[in-house]
Amino acid sequence: MDKEIFVERAIVDSILSYAQMFHPRESILLLKGKIDKKKIVINDVQIPPLATHGNTFSAFPLHTLPIDFSVIGVAHSHPSGALRPSIADLNQFYGRIMLITAYPYQSEQNMIILDREGKPLKYAII
Repeated sequence: MDKEIFVERAIVDSILSYAQMFHPRESILLLKGKIDKKKIVINDVQIPPLATHGNTFSAFPLHTLPIDFSVIGVAHSHPSGALRPSIADLNQFYGRIMLITAYPYQSEQNMIILDREGKPLKYAII
């Protein structure tokens, strides 16, 4: 992906707090923002309708999502501390990017943003 990725600081803090709240279960959030020719800006998160949270999974039924072109990906947590996507993560990829945060959810050092192939993407916090 050749676009620059920017994440608002308040969104980083929200994702980390949400993951802490659900620990030891996985959390899941929709990433919302804007995409143009040069960049992706993540400026909001939303709890998906009918989300489920387990010790080793989190999910939501896609058919419950309203048509919303501002949804650009999904953020979820890994309570195990693994900062890499699982095969299930890649098989259930939704949107343009995936954000994973891993235990202990303290800072952006516990986060990674990935493309559809599971390759890490550089991002900046604004």
